[in-house]
Amino acid sequence: MGSDYCFELQMKVRDYECDLQGIVNNANYQHYIEHTRHEFLLSAGVSFSDLHNRGIDAVVARLNMSFKTPLKSGDEFVCKLRVAKDGIKYVFYQDIFRLPDMKCAIKATVDTVTLVNGRLSDCEELNQTFAPYFT
Repeated sequence: MGSDYCFELQMKVRDYECDLQGIVNNANYQHYIEHTRHEFLLSAGVSFSDLHNRGIDAVVARLNMSFKTPLKSGDEFVCKLRVAKDGIKYVFYQDIFRLPDMKCAIKATVDTVTLVNGRLSDCEELNQTFAPYFT
């Protein structure tokens, strides 16, 4: 893992994720980075569903993806992330690299906010959980 990243998850492209051009459909990259964020939470001891059951909902406020190199069926890749705090937002910087050549497939920035009992709010629990990872 590079020094900027605090978590990574390896995956493989499945046939049905590709479009007629034989490359991963752009919407599937959003699935990859979301799955990586959820796995990151679990690795930090946080269950997304448990948060929801306690009235804490982390939601995407903004998503920006820059497509660099397309992935194809059967490609293995690694999704890496780092997280920063900006006001009440948690900003996830997520990059996907094709394996084994580490060619960048996408660069993404995901701004998330938390709703606590339905109200936009800072979340002390997540602040404490993420504090060791903030860049």
